[in-house]
Amino acid sequence: MRICYNKTMKKVFIVHGFGGIPNGGWRPWLMGELAKKDIYASALPMPNPEAPKKEEWIKTIVDAVKQPNEEIFLVGHSLGVPAILRYLETLSVGQKIGGAVLVSGPLFIIQKNGYECVNKFLENSFDFEHLKNVCNNFVVVHGSDDQMVSFNDAEQISKNLTCELVSVPEGKHLNVSAGFYEVPQILSSLEKIIF
Repeated sequence: MRICYNKTMKKVFIVHGFGGIPNGGWRPWLMGELAKKDIYASALPMPNPEAPKKEEWIKTIVDAVKQPNEEIFLVGHSLGVPAILRYLETLSVGQKIGGAVLVSGPLFIIQKNGYECVNKFLENSFDFEHLKNVCNNFVVVHGSDDQMVSFNDAEQISKNLTCELVSVPEGKHLNVSAGFYEVPQILSSLEKIIF
């Protein structure tokens, strides 16, 4: 007979970026590493990744998380970062998650054609004080030479959230195009806020 203990399991939800897929890049590796530590991890299939809508992405995170609590952790890559921040803005005072690792995320409007739908996530400034009240810990991870999202965005996000900024030397955008199928800095940042 198998005995099940009634304990809250730590859960990690991973949000991919613009044009991304749930099981692309380093996400399968990260889920595998977390599974070794008995942590549930799920890469969310975000709707219409080629033409993302802010409300749909927020709803996808809401539906996955269900009841926010301090055993919930979020990891976002690229557009997944502002999507997570917009989700956190919807939480009420008193609701709180354990933490978030924000990877290669934009903060400022992207001045390039083709990013209009991305900029809809960034149009209004974030309520950083509220974000700090509904999430125990943040860590920002960013490639030192990211050509898609400036390192300045990472510096400003970490400054506004008063959190650690982990620079990945020659990390570029920390995606498949840059050759990244494993990013140990993401795992270690997550471990730091989970354990």
